[in-house]
Order: sequence, then structure tokens, then C-alpha cells
Amino acid sequence: MLAIGAVLAALFAHGGLLGDTGWIVVMVIVAGQVAARRARDIPRASSVATLAVATGTAGTMATLTGLAVIDLRPHVLVPVRGMVVSTAMQAATLTLIRLRDEAATQRPAIEASLGLSAREAFAPHTQGALRTALIPSIDSTKVVGLISLPGAMTGLLLAGVDPATAIRYQIVVMYMLLAAGALAAFTTARLAHAALFDEAERLRRLP
Repeated sequence: MLAIGAVLAALFAHGGLLGDTGWIVVMVIVAGQVAARRARDIPRASSVATLAVATGTAGTMATLTGLAVIDLRPHVLVPVRGMVVSTAMQAATLTLIRLRDEAATQRPAIEASLGLSAREAFAPHTQGALRTALIPSIDSTKVVGLISLPGAMTGLLLAGVDPATAIRYQIVVMYMLLAAGALAAFTTARLAHAALFDEAERLRRLP
């Protein structure tokens, strides 16, 4: 953490646009590798996870910056993108794990779905994977402010900010993370489906 702190201090002071871009690329690549680690049985898992994290991050950040919800200064962008990338990574991980388990344990049922396309046969399992991936974000959203005071809100309150203002910031963060998780999960499911089935729409055998 001390090393990362030193890197961030240098980035904020001297990095500029190039340094900022390089940092987010590193974050997405590392997150993709971590997400794929638990589902390496799926073909091209690393590529699937990395693209999913990149999609979730890019879509969410483009919305936030396009609507001028956040500043474009590095000391704002870096921590916000860190939260977005982390949430996208978790959603991609859970989706991959569930899809792998479904493909391994439900193979007879999937192959018995005669007359259906691969996407139709696998749709119930994909839906289950998406529900599982989004459970943490949805449950956190349900209890925010009642059971837990999330990091952004807690930090603002400790800094002496008015609770109403802190809550508005937390609402933005809450839906930002939910959007990032949803985008990453849907992208993971779509790309993983292509990796799990061959050109003849047959379910590949996992190692």
C-alpha cells in the first residue's frame, strides 16, 4: 500500500493524461487476470474477463464523465475508477465461476435440449449466473444507510460534510457500482457463451 501511495502521488503530480491512461490500463489488465484465475477451465477466460472488466469500466466512466457527474482531475478519476474496476472484476469472477459450474454439472440437460439453439439451451443457466453475480451489489444497495454506511459516505461524514450531501454522493457511487457490475456480468456471459460452445453449437468439454 505504501508503494501504491508513492506511485499515486507521482501520478497526481506529474502523470498527466498519458500516466492516467496507463494506470487505468494496468488496473483493467490486472483485474481481468484475477477474475479469470478461478475459472481457467473456460477457454479464453483471461480475454473474456479482461474485456468484460474493460466494458463495465468504460461504460460507467463514460456516463459519469459525459454527464459531468465527476471531475476529470486525476485525484478524482483514479479512486472512482478503482471502485468501478473492482466491482466489475467481482461481477466477472462470479459470472465465470457460475457458468463454468453450470456447464460442467448440467451438461446432460443442456445437450438434451434438442431443437434449440445453443443460446436458448443455455439461457436458464446464463440467467442464473447473472443473478448470482449481481447479488452482492443488489443486496448492498438494499441495506445502504440502514445496516452499513459505505466508504464514500463514511469518509465524507468523518470529514464533517453535511449528511444530506454525503448521502447524495453515496447514491451516485451506489448506482455507479451497480451499473459497472451489471455491464461486466452481461459482457462476461455473452463472451463466455461463445467460448463454451464450438462452431457447431456443441458444448465444449472442460478440462
